[in-house]
Amino acid sequence: MSLANGRHYLAIPGPSVMPDPVLAAMHRPAPNIYEGEIVDVVGSISEDLKWVAGTKHDVAIYISNGHGAWEAALANIASPGDRVLVAQTGRFAVGWAEMANAMGIETEMVDFGLTSSIEPDRIESALRADVDKTIKAVLVNHVDTATSLRNDIAAVRAAIDAADHPALLMVDCIASLACDRYEMDNWGADITVAGSQKGLMTPPGLGFVFFSDRAAEAQAGRSVSNYWNWSPRSRPNQFYQYFGGTAPTHHIYGLRQALDMLKDEGMEAVWHRHEVFANAYWAAIDAWSEGGEIRLNVPDQRNRSHAVTSVYLPGAEEMRQWCSQNLGVTFGIGLGREPSMDWFRIGHMGHINAHMVLGTIGVIEAGMIAMKKPHGEGAGGIAARIIAEGALA
Repeated sequence: MSLANGRHYLAIPGPSVMPDPVLAAMHRPAPNIYEGEIVDVVGSISEDLKWVAGTKHDVAIYISNGHGAWEAALANIASPGDRVLVAQTGRFAVGWAEMANAMGIETEMVDFGLTSSIEPDRIESALRADVDKTIKAVLVNHVDTATSLRNDIAAVRAAIDAADHPALLMVDCIASLACDRYEMDNWGADITVAGSQKGLMTPPGLGFVFFSDRAAEAQAGRSVSNYWNWSPRSRPNQFYQYFGGTAPTHHIYGLRQALDMLKDEGMEAVWHRHEVFANAYWAAIDAWSEGGEIRLNVPDQRNRSHAVTSVYLPGAEEMRQWCSQNLGVTFGIGLGREPSMDWFRIGHMGHINAHMVLGTIGVIEAGMIAMKKPHGEGAGGIAARIIAEGALA
């Protein structure tokens, strides 16, 4: 008999849980898109997005998902025939490279596997080999949503500098922004790509491209379509230029509320909350692994994201479906892993708190019991202790 009645919890790595205040902010009639309140709201959103990303530079907002933001970033700094270097630590680096190729941009891949983060010396070597300095940018995922690997962005910047190469550093923060610590300016990123549907707790549909002065200089003189051009979006003369046309009105109101919530909590507190909950999940999985085959994808804790956790469990898809249908919690599919039926992902990003995490840990254990998956004991108690200590810190 199903026990799934009640509010369903979507524990996938985006779209994340939307807070009730965000939903309420969007539940309103359409505004005038030419003047009035919405003009001021959008201006405030741009400034607060920069605060979240840790930058004083410009941001362009697109009506798109993360893939659209990928394309926008590439369209502004590279033309067909140009080259980019892609650091591959999972499915989404491959996806970004595929997009570049489709745009006529040549890609050179440096593959770091699916369980280890970027080795900066290999990036440095690849750039040193580019003696003519034709590589326009280095593309990096801060967090790969499929593998849950997190990369050291400052170390990649140092590798580019050590190679004395002019390549821009482009960072995909779609999974990590407002979850994992990210400091665009301090870490030396030139371009940061993000989306609305994960740590920013807003429905899918908005893409963000933050870009430095160096990136703006690289864009100058390039032929960029009116829609993808980030210049009028970041510094518009008229309101419609923020979005290349009609504003995404209700997304704007939802995002404004989400940013207010982040500001009320403070970014240090947001990062701490995500770190504590990630540690609780990891400790629970380690405890289960003592008596079974379940394990974390990323062995080194320093390389794990605080936003998403990729988990190996033989027959995971069967357990995932059972938990969704019978216990009211849905986990992410084994994206980018083979065989995918033996992997699942836990999204712990955005609007989450202790009882959601502890309840989810209980659901996973109940699912393993129901599916007769052998596992160690004591995971819930270990996770509770970590959360209690985190709340007292």
